Amino acid sequence: MTLDRAGIEQQLAQSVHHFIECAFDGEDLSRLDLQGCTFERCTFAETNLFASKLARSTWRRCRAGSADFESVDAVDATFEGCDLNNTKWRRAKLASVTYRGCKLTGASFEEVAHLGLTFEDSLLVGADLRGFSFRKAILKQLDFSDAYLAGCDFRDAVFEGGSLRNATIKLAKFQGADLRGADIDGFKLSEAALLKGAVITHAQAANFMRALDLVVI
Repeated sequence: MTLDRAGIEQQLAQSVHHFIECAFDGEDLSRLDLQGCTFERCTFAETNLFASKLARSTWRRCRAGSADFESVDAVDATFEGCDLNNTKWRRAKLASVTYRGCKLTGASFEEVAHLGLTFEDSLLVGADLRGFSFRKAILKQLDFSDAYLAGCDFRDAVFEGGSLRNATIKLAKFQGADLRGADIDGFKLSEAALLKGAVITHAQAANFMRALDLVVI
């Protein structure tokens, strides 16, 4: 079923809050009250959801490439197995949001409120997560390759798999972080000081030494 703004408003007026295999591609759904709604296998490609109320909503296997989630209130929302590549979340309220098994390549999370936000088994390649706090978090299978992580706080975080390959980590904090499970190839030697206090493997340390043309045996 394809629904435009008027269509979804009509469904909401009839107390319909569960949408399955609906297409909202390219629609203007800005400022709608979608609190508590469930979306399963729905599409939102390039949809405008600016300032919508998404608190306690559930999204399962939805495709929302390049959708605009700027300024949404998505507190306590859950996204599972969703394609959210190149989405925009600027100034969104994302407290206690869970992203599990999601594709967030190129997503932008500037100036979001993210206390209690959780990423798990997700692609964040090239994502903008500047200033995020992951302090003391368990980071399971997160691919931060080429991500913009300037100013992020990873103190005492534990990486269970995943990658930081070629990520921008200017001013990031890694004291006490356990990086043994992560791919950290591509870090510049000038950034090595940022890893002071972090736990890495002998193999990871050897890679840094090879960048100095030293032979590690």
